[in-house]
Amino acid sequence: MRVIVVGAGVVGTMHAWQAVERGHEVVQIERETEARGASVRNFGQIWISGRAGGEELETALRARELWEGLGGRLPGLGFRAIGSLTPVRTDPELAVAEAAAARPDAAARGFRLVTADDARAMNPALRGDFRAALWCERDAAVEPRTAQRVLRDALRASGRYTFLPGREVRDLVGPNGVRDDHGDVHTGDAVVLCTGAWLGGLVREAAGEVPVRRVRLQMMQTDPLGEPLTTSVADADSFRYYPAYDSAALEAGQPQPRVAAAHRMQLLMVQRLDGGLTIGDTHEYEHPFAFDTVEDPYEHLTRVVESLLGRPLPPVRRRWAGVYAQCTDTGRVVHRQQVRDGVWLVTGPGGRGMTCSPAIAETTANELGW
Repeated sequence: MRVIVVGAGVVGTMHAWQAVERGHEVVQIERETEARGASVRNFGQIWISGRAGGEELETALRARELWEGLGGRLPGLGFRAIGSLTPVRTDPELAVAEAAAARPDAAARGFRLVTADDARAMNPALRGDFRAALWCERDAAVEPRTAQRVLRDALRASGRYTFLPGREVRDLVGPNGVRDDHGDVHTGDAVVLCTGAWLGGLVREAAGEVPVRRVRLQMMQTDPLGEPLTTSVADADSFRYYPAYDSAALEAGQPQPRVAAAHRMQLLMVQRLDGGLTIGDTHEYEHPFAFDTVEDPYEHLTRVVESLLGRPLPPVRRRWAGVYAQCTDTGRVVHRQQVRDGVWLVTGPGGRGMTCSPAIAETTANELGW
């Protein structure tokens, strides 16, 4: 087969990977010179811990398995099976962590409630005060700024892959074809539109209004920490935003700090291969989004990180905002829609994109009979 993939973010690139691995020829078209959206503006976390039970968790666990296999083949992905720790300090936070560790699927996630001393043994950089921590053994990390490039280099080596950057697809043409803004038509046996948060233009014309919303977040990255952060780290506010946690005790007994509540904040933190820390994030749902970033969330995150590390944060060198597409259909991992014969739209994994993309693409390939 010849497969046309529109979009070179992680979801699109994983679809290209699945097609080439199954012996097909792929043309991948990207409107930028490189993907610049949520696929690079994220933590690079393969985040099993917070996923909803059932299909979402199964998808994440399968994706984790696929990421690990890819990491073994492509060291440049920077795959690290580092797990995560969520320190807890208060009775309501501890109650949520205890309930998570008692879930029927806790073993599949690698959940375990550990003492503060055990957590510091796992991650000696955590010198702040806390009572216990929720450990998730299955969480992992990759390098988001380079992952797509590393995958593309491997795809090129197959001899069955062509990457066409700087071309915006404008129209669907005939059966299984697209026209780009250079006027060139690309045809194949199947077209997969993996357009991320770009939901206008061609997507709206082809699919109409889709059950997908856009979410904006703010993040930052520091200079090297100067010591290993051996696990990913979350704070207990993350319990408020992930379906794996029953946060009722937290919501009832522990109001969020004002700034955190206003920006729907949680701390997620992971160390990059250069030693710097990627730290975030916020959630903003009301579109159109502001064009600027605001300082209050960064100041709040800095205080939280320093309280957990027990030391000053290294200088912040980068701040950014990103926008991702999130499927609004409850219980669905991604929005997958056939928009005409031979043409499918796959978008809206939300904050699950980096985690679940290998399994999302595998499911598409299986359903389409690749």
